[in-house]
Amino acid sequence: MIWDKLSPFYDFFETAYNGKCFKGIAKEIKNHVNTDDTVLECACGTGLLTVPMAEKCKELIATDYSVGMLRQTKKKVAKFDNVKLEQVSILELPFDDNKFDTVVAANVIHLLDDPGLALSEMKRVCKANGKLIIPTYINKSKKNSMVAAKILEKMGVDFKRQFDLDSYKEFFNKYGVDVKEYLIVEGRMPCAFAIIDNN
Repeated sequence: MIWDKLSPFYDFFETAYNGKCFKGIAKEIKNHVNTDDTVLECACGTGLLTVPMAEKCKELIATDYSVGMLRQTKKKVAKFDNVKLEQVSILELPFDDNKFDTVVAANVIHLLDDPGLALSEMKRVCKANGKLIIPTYINKSKKNSMVAAKILEKMGVDFKRQFDLDSYKEFFNKYGVDVKEYLIVEGRMPCAFAIIDNN
């Protein structure tokens, strides 16, 4: 699996190439998680966003389909007793309905064959009046962002779609998801946050 191969190097992209944006993403994620929340993180990757959420929330289940990514996350969260790791596909979440206060899926929507199913699954496991947080790189908005995407593609990453802010909004409209708020975190590859109330 490509993500197992990339897992030892993925942090370099996030913290070195796109460090300004990553710091902003981590701050925004933490701002939108409450101290009494039970959180599900889908596609946690190497755990870069798992840590700021774990520092604040009551309980966190961090999931990823890639064993390599989970191995990297395990190192980062070893000091936390409120984090559990599970190998899980975002397209088939093995959790009860209405279980989580907040569900987070960062930088994964653009990689999925069936993002509509992922959104449906996230909404299903989120409590009524809970919150979905879906940050995604909008790499069509800047020339150097497209360069980074092309490098990742050459390494084997299969982008099913790429977004600018307008096409990101159209994506949610297509699936009938009412986004409460969009936030933009600037960087070499900017990131758009979709904040969704699970009504």
